[in-house]
Amino acid sequence: MTSPVDPVEGGGPVEQPVPVDRRRGWAIDTTPLRNPHYRRLFWGVAATMLGQQMTLVAVPFQVYLLTGSSLMVGVTSVVALVPLVVFGLLGGAIADAMDRRRLMLITSVGAAVTSALLAVQALLPGGGNLVLLWVLTACVSGFAAVNQPTRSAVIPAIVGTAGVPAANALAMTVRQVGVIVGPLLAGVLIGMGELFLTYVVDALGFLAAAVLLRGLPPLPPAGVDGPLRLRAAVRGVGEGFAFLRTQPVLLMTFVVDIIAMMFAWPQAVFPELSQTRYADSPNSLGWLFAGISIGALVSGLTSGWVSRVDRQGAVVLAAIAVWGVAIIGFGFAPTLWLAVLCLAVAGAGDMVSAVLRSSMLQLAAPDDMRGRMQGVFIVVVAGGPRLGDLRAGALASAASVTVAMVSGGVVVVVAMAVVALVVPSFWLFRASRAAS
Repeated sequence: MTSPVDPVEGGGPVEQPVPVDRRRGWAIDTTPLRNPHYRRLFWGVAATMLGQQMTLVAVPFQVYLLTGSSLMVGVTSVVALVPLVVFGLLGGAIADAMDRRRLMLITSVGAAVTSALLAVQALLPGGGNLVLLWVLTACVSGFAAVNQPTRSAVIPAIVGTAGVPAANALAMTVRQVGVIVGPLLAGVLIGMGELFLTYVVDALGFLAAAVLLRGLPPLPPAGVDGPLRLRAAVRGVGEGFAFLRTQPVLLMTFVVDIIAMMFAWPQAVFPELSQTRYADSPNSLGWLFAGISIGALVSGLTSGWVSRVDRQGAVVLAAIAVWGVAIIGFGFAPTLWLAVLCLAVAGAGDMVSAVLRSSMLQLAAPDDMRGRMQGVFIVVVAGGPRLGDLRAGALASAASVTVAMVSGGVVVVVAMAVVALVVPSFWLFRASRAAS
């Protein structure tokens, strides 16, 4: 097989990553960090994730300060979701129709400016303006919806097919650090009355990412030469779904995640558990919210073996089944420590599933479709948990938390067995064949 052609510098071959040292065992594979271009992407993710997670705490807090209404906080979540869905799909198509480096720069600068405006509005008389806050929140969500699939789509061109799983594991691990550290830091700043500084950190993170991205070479998709044609990009959304219908393996990477999140996402029951079953445990709500991320972080730090998985489809199904079993245990857990342990196991399974599903998308989709597939991936990742919150909250209210969680976990485990039987191409998917 010939070396892939670098779309950048004179059509020369892409610099191939150093082969993975199989003696690394369980430790996270840091081989992609030897690639200077990937290092820029990695530190860009690190810089933006901390601020993004801080803003995810600051916005609902500010909405509640302005309105005193939890309903308005819920409406704010929908305000952020709509542009995430719309621009996640459209942004993926745009990423397949123009230089991806340029698109990442535009969206990073746009997000930095919008976050800076969030900081300014926090200084307005009365503590801010709700409508302006909603508009800026929607803008930040839209920029992120375009930026994230574009970042994912460029990974194979930068690290080569062999380095894709390790690169995804590194990026997702640093995201989990942001998920844990960001809210804690935001809580400290908000407690000090520094809502303004909370948004400023987010703006600085996107600005740092833009500076790092400037050092990347041009990264046009395969077959793309010339300026962006927006009408063609809009048509490309439909073409992406038409392509997806013909690719059962790619389609199932989305289906299995929707099943896992819709039937076994536990976050909606955390407040009730903190006030009932675990009311006597200090900071039970905080521990419950941290549980999944703790497991995902530990899984990321010990993900060296994930980079060497060939039967990726089979391991994805097994990892989601682990998620389901862990949620069943969470539903029954009589003590907080056992509940957090179950959530951590679920988070570890979800981390493995996310790394491999993203890798399967990047390996099995042709380069001119990768942006659109990653756009759908972002929409599924964002929308699945919200559907899961609705199901879990409704069932917990109608029956009990135990019924909501245990029934959902059972559905997930059974569904993974059905997928393995009904879609054997997913179960039998091998990274080595997709990359050849």
